[in-house]
Amino acid sequence: MNYRAVETTDEYVARLETGADWRAEIESLADAVDADAGWFSALGAVQDAELWFYDQDECEYYPIAFDEPLEVATCVGNVSWLDDERFAHTHAVLSDDEGTAYAGHLNEATVWAGEVHLRVFEEPLEREYDETTELDLWL
Repeated sequence: MNYRAVETTDEYVARLETGADWRAEIESLADAVDADAGWFSALGAVQDAELWFYDQDECEYYPIAFDEPLEVATCVGNVSWLDDERFAHTHAVLSDDEGTAYAGHLNEATVWAGEVHLRVFEEPLEREYDETTELDLWL
């Protein structure tokens, strides 16, 4: 296990813009407040979405696309640097009009309504390639 202590400096709440991309809105918030690292939670609704499932045997993401309104029952993630840009690593549980839940890595989604809480860490975090998982991970 690789770990370190983090201190938080600021906390923000924001309303995501209807029609914008969900993850891009969180990254824009991080840019606006100069958050080089942080943790967020969010909820709301989207008009469409693309979740990704990571196949651990193939080390490959596979998309699951939805072209329908969905509730964002929960959304959690973190902000850090990836390839010289702030990146919001975002996971979500989405539900349809019958209450069926779908979950995974949220690649993109069109905001209908969204609210986010961001806790900013004092020190930046950067993602680096991990050979075992073939993912860009913290620390």
